[in-house]
Amino acid sequence: MASRLILFNKPYGVLSQFTPEGRWRGLKDYIDLPGVYVAGRLDADSEGLLLLTSDGKLQARIADPRFKMEKTYWVQVEGTPDEAALEALRRGVQLNDGATRPARARFMEPPPALWERAPPVRVRQSIPTAWIELAIKEGRNRQVRRMTAAVGFPTLRLIRAAIGPYRLDGLAPGTWQEGDAALSALGT
Repeated sequence: MASRLILFNKPYGVLSQFTPEGRWRGLKDYIDLPGVYVAGRLDADSEGLLLLTSDGKLQARIADPRFKMEKTYWVQVEGTPDEAALEALRRGVQLNDGATRPARARFMEPPPALWERAPPVRVRQSIPTAWIELAIKEGRNRQVRRMTAAVGFPTLRLIRAAIGPYRLDGLAPGTWQEGDAALSALGT
């Protein structure tokens, strides 16, 4: 049987597992395909690209930080980061579990054109928000949120836009697509 690779735009409030838990929904509400498994994780309160595959070796290659597959995030932060904050993210920041690897970081102006989130992100009239693009090659627990907080700009909304060569492009929240082109990008 041929390997399958599924690109899924995970909505807010959905776990990176098929079974729901507590107040969070599971993937089974969106994907009814036997034999595919999640390659990597995305927190329930984060949105965006999640990959699933039927190939165990491909799953490991996508998820394991040793393969250094870059993950790109669009991050709405509280406040407006200055160049010093972006440079700190680029160099790597100190977290309670050690320093992060250097990242790619840039200010996103204009902000990305996105779908509305349910529930909406809280808005405080006196505090502006901004969007940054952050690309990392490791995957610690809640790493992006901890990195932005470490430079003084807490994350309000987090969307994974890409994993390696795979992008969200045109994929609506709660929908998925499959294709041989996606598999050939990893050389399988």
